[in-house]
Formats: sequence, structure tokens, C-alpha cells
Amino acid sequence: MITFTPFSGAARSSQTVPLAYLLQVDDIRILLDCGSPDWNPENIKTQSESGNGVTYPWQEYCDIVRKYAPEIDLVLLSHGDLAHSGLYAYAYCHWDLRAPCYTTLPVQAMARIATMEDVEGIRDEQEVDVEEVENNEAAAAEGMESSESRSPKLKNEPKKFVATVQEVHEAFDAVNTLRYSQPTHLQGKCQGLTITPFAAGHTLGGTIWKIRSPSAGTIVYAVNLNHMRERHIDGTVLYRPAAGGVFEPLARPDLFITDADRVNVVTSRRKDRDAALIDAISATLSSRSSLLLPCDSSTRLLELLVLLDQHWKYADFRFPICLLSRNGREMLTFVRSMMEWLGGTVNKEDVGVDGSGRTGGTRRRRGDEDADDEALGAFALRFKFLEFFPSPQSLLQTYSSKEPKLILAVPASLSHGPSRLLFSDFAAVPDNVVLLTSRSEEGTLGRILFDKWNNSQRGDDKWDKGRIGSNIMMDGAMTLKINSKVPLQGAELEVFLAKEKAAKDKEAAHQASMARNQRILEADEDESDEDSDSDSDEEDEVERALDESQMDTDEIPDAANGSPRKRKITKNEDDADWGLDIDEGLTKQLLSFDIYLKGNVSKATSFFKSAGGQTHRFRMFPYVEKKRRVDEYGETIDVGMWLRKGKVLENEADDEATREARRNQAEGETEAPREPPSKFVTSEVEIQLACRLLFVDMEGLNDGRAVKMIVPQVNPRKMIVVHAQAAAADALIDSCANIRSMTRDIYAPSVGETVQIGQHTNSFSISLSDELLSTIKMSRFEDNEVGYVTGRVASHFSSTIPILEPSGPAIPTPNANILHTPRILGSRPIQILPRSTMIGELKLTALKSRLASVGVQAELVGEGVLICGAGARRDQSSSSTQDTVAVRKTGRGRVELEGNVSDIYYVVRREIYNLHALVAT
Repeated sequence: MITFTPFSGAARSSQTVPLAYLLQVDDIRILLDCGSPDWNPENIKTQSESGNGVTYPWQEYCDIVRKYAPEIDLVLLSHGDLAHSGLYAYAYCHWDLRAPCYTTLPVQAMARIATMEDVEGIRDEQEVDVEEVENNEAAAAEGMESSESRSPKLKNEPKKFVATVQEVHEAFDAVNTLRYSQPTHLQGKCQGLTITPFAAGHTLGGTIWKIRSPSAGTIVYAVNLNHMRERHIDGTVLYRPAAGGVFEPLARPDLFITDADRVNVVTSRRKDRDAALIDAISATLSSRSSLLLPCDSSTRLLELLVLLDQHWKYADFRFPICLLSRNGREMLTFVRSMMEWLGGTVNKEDVGVDGSGRTGGTRRRRGDEDADDEALGAFALRFKFLEFFPSPQSLLQTYSSKEPKLILAVPASLSHGPSRLLFSDFAAVPDNVVLLTSRSEEGTLGRILFDKWNNSQRGDDKWDKGRIGSNIMMDGAMTLKINSKVPLQGAELEVFLAKEKAAKDKEAAHQASMARNQRILEADEDESDEDSDSDSDEEDEVERALDESQMDTDEIPDAANGSPRKRKITKNEDDADWGLDIDEGLTKQLLSFDIYLKGNVSKATSFFKSAGGQTHRFRMFPYVEKKRRVDEYGETIDVGMWLRKGKVLENEADDEATREARRNQAEGETEAPREPPSKFVTSEVEIQLACRLLFVDMEGLNDGRAVKMIVPQVNPRKMIVVHAQAAAADALIDSCANIRSMTRDIYAPSVGETVQIGQHTNSFSISLSDELLSTIKMSRFEDNEVGYVTGRVASHFSSTIPILEPSGPAIPTPNANILHTPRILGSRPIQILPRSTMIGELKLTALKSRLASVGVQAELVGEGVLICGAGARRDQSSSSTQDTVAVRKTGRGRVELEGNVSDIYYVVRREIYNLHALVAT
């Protein structure tokens, strides 16, 4: 049974991003994508329906992902942008989403870059861990040591689930990468599933996931496709008109999950869109004005860079292209190392092929300033006109605001970061142009500007009507909230430093107390070890032996009567005698040492009375005999001693160069410049809009015409529509309903709604015996081998899995009809022939291609009829019908082969058999 539940990005929903879906195949839970919302929409607070509190756009989505994250068994990521992979790092580190994750290598790299750019931009402007710090006083005390002071206004900010840079690296390092068309058989709880990635277009490494299950069949997850070839990547493999339509391994799935976000959109030609973008840039720069082009940080940025670089070379521009991104240089380094994933015109330029297909159009130069780039093997991705800037301040230090330039700034939504800060200064300058290339997420500043532009266009020039549209002059005022981090000054800095000093003093006192307690505990541990490891009887014997050894009897002649007298003395390490006539006070004074003396008895009593009254026994200089700790497994191991010894051996093994490098690294860490104390502030800026605004669609997605053409050719048995508004989802369902061969089982669930497909089936594991396996005749069908077996199930004490063994020879049961049938003299007895099963679906186009490869001409005549042989030639004669064979598909699973017995007949029959898996029973 298949169960599908959208977490976000469902059908008939106004909020179509992010994308995250729960697909459950029997008992296996699969998370399809894990995107992040925009954490800084303009109108962030919306009242809840009950009116009892305030909810935020991402609250419901994040709560449901957090709830199901520990129960997920498999994660599949399809694209490397924030809408598909942005929340994975936080869920991995904080919500226990530790299930195996699979994607392609470019998606892993692009998702890492996009997530790092997002988290660094947000954490550089806002405090995102407010609630956790407020609920934990210890964390608040530790926070005093940091160089950042929290603004009072930020205490009411909502919790934003933004990971740290270290968590992003940790999460994406754990992702498993695959190649296109690489089937992977999963193990563990997901045993039995096979996943295969295929190219989806739209982004570098974008993936269509094919999931095969022995009980649920084939499931294809394909969202955000683009069948058109672009400059840096090829189109999707799902639909290739030159290859005969839909890609065979993805055709006719049992369940097809796809999006319908742009079903009602008619996209203009790519040539027109590129021309409009280039014309707007050229006209603006020629008029000594600048352009601001908000863009993403990884995926669609590559297409813009290739287009701009080609135009800059062609037009011989000297205007700078400025990319404001912290990770832009690192992103291009990743892409240069993955040239085999690129397509379009980039690969041609890399090997020196010009647009006409002639080689040698461009040659590499040796020894120039771009030698490092050429060493990476990416001639087309050098972008010598591109300059990188980590912040708007560094841009203004290089170029003044009056110089004409093209600025690419992240993010595309203008919700935070360099693009928002630049827009606040950029929009007030007349003749400057803000050029949008995507619609952005609902509620963001980018979407507000897009709606403003789209509403200003005439009816036929709107973006979804197949027209380009024209730029508009913005007017009026707009109020923006700008978040920033500013250094502390004056009284705030003094208060912070005082608190920091008090925290350090408190921490030092705490460390000293902990060290003192540790020393006392170690001493007490030695005493407890001695007491616990020795037996009581053994202790008595030891004490008696010690008493005897300490009782030195010396015969001293008595001066009075000359008789010998025994005297008990105790000798210390220096053979000093302590007399018997020392009183108790002096004893306590002599037993006062400046070290920790274990034992609290300074006077010992004896069972036997002495002549001189009560005797005293004094300890020697305190000495503790170390005894071995023994448990039921033998002598215990002192782990601390081994660790200390290992560290000493490691230091001794290092050579002088290694120790010197380690010392230099430690000195570098201590000498690293400390960030000045700062705080986060939020200010409201009122902007008088005076610039121009233009939108050119560069998202690289299928429009409605392509979706309505591709989906019926895929011809799934069941389909689920996601990532679409209500009008778009209904339009796709109505379009499929008008096609007779299209399935009627089409679902469009909303957020949280569960769709169940099929019935729950129980699968069992069984082992085939070697004797039975040697007799099976296997036939290959797609990615599997199929065979027919007959046997009996046996259980052996040596194995927990039942074994299928060959059944004994069956006793033939005489058929009543055969017995009563009169037998003709000399005839052979009637035998029942075994029946065979053919698995597969015959496609006449595939049969025609196979016949052409063996030299048999074939033509399609009418619907479902293929004429083969001499009848397929136009210059056929009446006698040539003897070598003509007709192949008809009369119904579901029925194929008729009609013609005279000839060589053509047997050739056609053999090719039909080869297109199926023949299972003999």
C-alpha cells in the first residue's frame, strides 16, 4: 500500500513552496525533499484561526517535519535550491533526521552552497536562537562571553530554524551521492527498494527519482522539470522528441507524482526572453546607469552568468559584473570540478567547438592569469568579467555609486542580505533598473515587486500570456525593515565589558573549585578502592601483621633490679624513636601534617592489657599502598593512564616539523583578531521609489503546454498532483480527463491530507535451494530476471528463513476425457504441452526499430497495425503479399500475428519474443 502526505507545497494551496512530502511504501517512510521557507517575509505575523495566539507561516510546516523526522527511513533530494533542500541541515542536526539521504553530486554541492549563503546572511543580521537562550539561564550566562549583545527588540522575535555553518557541513557530508541512471538497491529496513536518479533539467544535477518496490510497483517523483536545453545544462530525459517521446524506463509507472505550478502559464520563446534581458542591460549601462539583478546563490545563477559572459565577449563591454555573494567563488570552483554534469553550449566551448560545430574556434592560452582556471578544465566558466564581493561595503570601496555596473546580489527574494540592503539605496536613484528574473516566494519583497510590475502591464502583456512586457517607472514611498549588526559604543560597551569580566571571574573561580574537588575525589577514590577491593578477613590479617612488625621489643637492662624490661617503640623512616610517655595532646600535635592524611584514628586500643596501662600506637609517615582493583573479569584498566601514555608516545613520535606546525597553528589561533562586541538592531527605512522595474522569466521551467503534452505520454496508472494552486491543479486534471487513454485516478491532496493507494500487502522472504536454482530458466525483463518455479516450502533448524525445495515427481492423474477417447492404431499418446507466459507490453514503434535493424521494412498503417515485409514497400506487386506479415494489437495484452509461413514471419515472431520476457511453466 502507498500512502502520500504533503507536508508543504501541496495542490490547491496558495503557499506552493517549500516542497516536502511523506511517501510511505508499506512500512517504509520516505521523505521527498526537505525545503526551507523564507524566514523574513514582509508581513510575518498572522493571527491564528482560534485567536488565542500568533502563528507564523513556517510554524505548522516545521512542527510536522519535527514530528516525523525520527521516523523517516529514507530521504531523497531532487534539486539543490532552498525550496527543495534548505531545511535538511537543521533537521539532520536538531530533529534527528538521521535516515540515509541520497541525491546527485551537483545537488549535494549546490544545496550546501545555497544553505550556507542563507544561514550566513541571516545570522549576520539577526539573532535566531532567542527562545532557547531565554529558557536556559546557563546558556544566557555563557552567551555573555560572546562578542555579540542582544537587542531588546529581538526578544519578541519568533524562533527561526536556521542551522550554523558547521551543521550545514556536517549534514551534507553525510549525504550519499549517485550518478544518473545508477540503480541502487537499498539495505536495512529499506531492503527491497531500488532507487534510480534521472536528469530533470532546471538545475545542475536536478533529479527525477524512480522508486521500485516489489509490492507497490514503480513510483516516479518528478517536480520542477524543464525539457528545453539551456546554456549550461540539457533538458530532462523524461521527454525527448528526437528519441521518440517519453524515456522508456520512466514510461507507464504505477504512480506518477508531478507538479502543476505553471499549467496556466504560457512562456515566451527563450530567444525573445534572452533578447529582452540583454537589451535592457545594454540600454541601461549605455545611459550611464546601473542595474540590480537579484538572484539565487547556486542553481539558476549559472545560466545568468553564462549568458552575460557570452554577451560581454560579443559586445566587448568594459562595464563590471559584480556578484555579491559570500560563497560565489566557492560555487564556481565546485562547478568547474563537475564538468561532466554540464550540457548545453558550455561543453562545446570547453573543448574548443564554436556554435557552428567547427573545432578550433577557440583555443586555450597557456601561461596567462587564468592558468588556475584552465587547470580545472573549464574554459567556458572562467568569467573574466566577473568580480566577487562579500558585502555591499566592499563593493562601494571599489566602485562608486555613480559608476555604471551590473550588480548580481543574493538572495532573489530581497528578504535579507546584500540584495535588500542595496535595494534600499538603489531604488531611490532615477534611471536605475531593478531586473527581476523569478517571482520569489509569496509574501516576500521580491514577490511584492513582481505583483506591482505584473499589475501594471496590459492584459496581453502579462507574464503568463506568452509576452515579455515592458519596464515600468516606480513611484510612491515604501517602508522597509533593515536588520543589521552594529558595534557597541559608550555606556553599552562599558556594561558589556563589565559583565564579560564578571563572567570570566566567575568561570575562573568555578574552574578552580572544580579542580580542588577533583583532587579530593581522586584521593577518596583511592581509599574507596582499597576498602572495596580487599576482603574483611584479609584486612584483619594485614592489620595483625602490621602490628607485629611495628612492635619492636628491645631488652633494656633495668637500672634498679637488673631485670630486662620490654619497651614498645615505633620507628619512623629516619629510625627516630617515639617514647611511651608522650601524652595525648602531644600525640595529636605530632600527628599534624601539612598533607592530606587518610585515616581518622591516631590512637589504637589492644585487646590485651599491658603492665603500663593503655598503650598508644602511632602511624608512620603517611604512605598509601596502591592496590590493584579487581572485578569479576580480572584487573581493571586505568583508562586515564593509557590516554596519558598514548599522548606522550604521540608527541615523541612526531618529528620536529610537525611539532613546529602545531605550535604555529596554536599561535595563529590565539592571535586571531577578535570580533568587536556588537548588537543586532532593526531600523525602518522609508524609500522614495524612483527607479525602473522589469521582469524577465529566467526560471527555466516547463510551461502549461509542455506539462499537458508530457503527462499523457507518460501515461501513469495513477497520478498525484502537487506544488500548484487550485486553478492550476484543476486545469491539469481537466486536461487529463479529456484524454481517453489517460487514467482517472488523479489525486490533488492538500497540506496534511493523506492519500492511500492500493492495499497493504505482506511480503515474505524465502530462500531457494541450490538444486532448485540450477533448474530455473530465467528471462530478463527491464531491470529484473523472471522465472517460474514449482516446489515445496521446508523449514530447517539451521536457518530462520524458509527454503523452497524441488517438489517430488507428481503422480500423473489420468484425465477422464483422455481415457475414454478411442485411440487410433499407430498414433502417439496425447501429451499436455506446458504453457508459457510472456511478460511485457509490446510497442509497435519499438518493434519497427528492431525490424529495421535486422533489415525488415515495416510501416504503421492505421491504429495499432504494423505491416512488415514486402507489403510495407510502396512499389509492391500483387505477388509480394506472400512475404507480408501484419502485427495487430487488438486489446489489452493481446497481439495477433497474421501472414503466410515464410522467413519474414519467423523473423517478426522472433523479434516480438525478444521484446518480452518468456517464462516457461
